[in-house]
Amino acid sequence: MAETLSSPPPLHVAMAASEIIPFAKTGGLADVVGSLALALERLGLKISLIVPCYRSVLNGPFQIEDTGVRFTVPISHRREAGALLRTKIGDGITVYLVRADRYFDREGLYGTPDGDYPDNAERFVFLSRAILEVLKLDPPDILHAHDWQTALSVALLRADPDLYPQLSAAKTVLTVHNAAYQGIFWYLDWHLLNLDPKFFTPGYLEFYGKINFLKGGLASADVITTVSPTYADEIKTPVLGHGLDGIFRERAGSLVGILNGIDYDLWNPRTDPFIARTYSPGNLAGKKACKSDLQSTFGLPQSPDVLLVGMVSRLASQKGFDLLESGLDEWLSRPLQLVLLGSGDRRYQDFFTTVAMSHPEKVGVKIAFDDPLAHKIIAGADVVLVPSHYEPCGLVQMFGLRYGTAPIVRATGGLRDTVQQFDSRQGAGNGFVFSPYEVPSLMEAIDQALDTFKRKQDWTTLMRNAMAADFSWDRSAQAYLKLYRRLAEG
Repeated sequence: MAETLSSPPPLHVAMAASEIIPFAKTGGLADVVGSLALALERLGLKISLIVPCYRSVLNGPFQIEDTGVRFTVPISHRREAGALLRTKIGDGITVYLVRADRYFDREGLYGTPDGDYPDNAERFVFLSRAILEVLKLDPPDILHAHDWQTALSVALLRADPDLYPQLSAAKTVLTVHNAAYQGIFWYLDWHLLNLDPKFFTPGYLEFYGKINFLKGGLASADVITTVSPTYADEIKTPVLGHGLDGIFRERAGSLVGILNGIDYDLWNPRTDPFIARTYSPGNLAGKKACKSDLQSTFGLPQSPDVLLVGMVSRLASQKGFDLLESGLDEWLSRPLQLVLLGSGDRRYQDFFTTVAMSHPEKVGVKIAFDDPLAHKIIAGADVVLVPSHYEPCGLVQMFGLRYGTAPIVRATGGLRDTVQQFDSRQGAGNGFVFSPYEVPSLMEAIDQALDTFKRKQDWTTLMRNAMAADFSWDRSAQAYLKLYRRLAEG
């Protein structure tokens, strides 16, 4: 009888994150994890996701089933209980939802506009322990954790291997989406972790007398990735390493920068259901209708000849809002309109709301997360402004490029990797780039955009250059697949 040959099972990657679209989102982390999972599934991998079951999930339009699985994890001197719910995305990606209402049934994911929840250390110790309990049910080849909120799961797996024997063969990847956010808590929270004091040392979780969840993951992961090649270099410097540059340099041989992508099915001006009129590089007429619609949505004068600047962003100093605040009089004096969508620090929420009330003919603001409106802004604006002090990758500039909405960006991180200065003489470049983090430098880039906008032929060239860029997830997912296979085979 002939021997039957069977294909090996697909590589199983379990990704854990504190937010994943479409279930919960405060920023780009959610977009990246959700989109990367779908792209990896298309490449033939078995993907499972683990995310907290927030209030937004419980109240959302999701088909959720209770698995019947109940578990407890050690927190301090007690055990805390959780339940496991389940749903699916893509063709067959299992999404495990960790339910513990005392920790996750809240209005915000991490806090309120006034600050973080005071029990965040306990909340994310629980989540990290829960992740490992979930993985026991179907052990993966790779545990891929994202940011500080799940980095501790990687550290706990290494520190407490006897608690998780089912996972002894699993390799670990930790992606740092933003090294400034580290999960730092005072040393009096150490009891929550139930770890030997030997792990409260500079080589593991100790950080200037405090506990640092991200650092524990960095010290423990088999491979560390971050979200652009430039940012992988930047975090090894004192300026952008945020106190962890030493461990990034120490682990440089295991540190890889893989540029994020965006979902070209969700973000497609040819088919976008949220915009006033679809368009393409060969027929840009629809963009004018989108601009008029956006101006109308924000109550701005519907002038096609005024440069319309769009921003979709978390409101924080990192994103350059202190520059806009300092340069208020200068940019208000320019012949432009600004529309802003986002939420974040109360200081900036209040400031820009006041500016919009004082200058309703030039500025429109909505403090919210509103995905359909984000699509309208990306499609309807002439330029998208991303003046970040630092930006590990950035997605908004990629959205802008896809829609022929030229980015104005600072030369840092993924912004530098994706946007090239437009040169009208060569007909090359896809946006406007400035470097010193100063108001005059920002204003010079804005003035370049204003000047180019007057020259319609150059502006059309710029739009088409932008739309010719390819930052889909396909290329990035291939890089992750290669990394996973190398790890699994090693």
